[in-house]
Amino acid sequence: MKFTHDVPCINEEGAQLLIRSAIEQAKKMGFGISVCVVDPAGRTKAFLAMDQAPQISFETAAKKARTAVGFGLPTGQTWNQFIKDDPILAQGAQHLPDFILLGGGSPILFEGKMIGAIGVSGGHYTQDEQCVAAALEAFSKA
Repeated sequence: MKFTHDVPCINEEGAQLLIRSAIEQAKKMGFGISVCVVDPAGRTKAFLAMDQAPQISFETAAKKARTAVGFGLPTGQTWNQFIKDDPILAQGAQHLPDFILLGGGSPILFEGKMIGAIGVSGGHYTQDEQCVAAALEAFSKA
């Protein structure tokens, strides 16, 4: 009988690619960000804050990544749609220690499996989402 299972996990090279790609997008857009990549257990795999990143973005990026990996859903509109008609969930989720509804977090998928998540913070959440999209696109093409 087998009592263990293999969990695919993003490696250092993949995490660094995601961070570089998100930062390239932020530079094109003209603002500073913090980027956090976590493994499937929500542990920080890699983190970088641009020099211009707001201080509050450090922890916010990490929360976005942990929320995305913890529930397997992107933060932002996906979460809003999930909880909008459920007042208990809408109010209760906000009290979870590492939960944040703001857009800019997404699971990282590889061959159909979640191998971690990315969180970006520093601009308006829609700008953060654009940086996440650019990072995930670069990751999928690598």
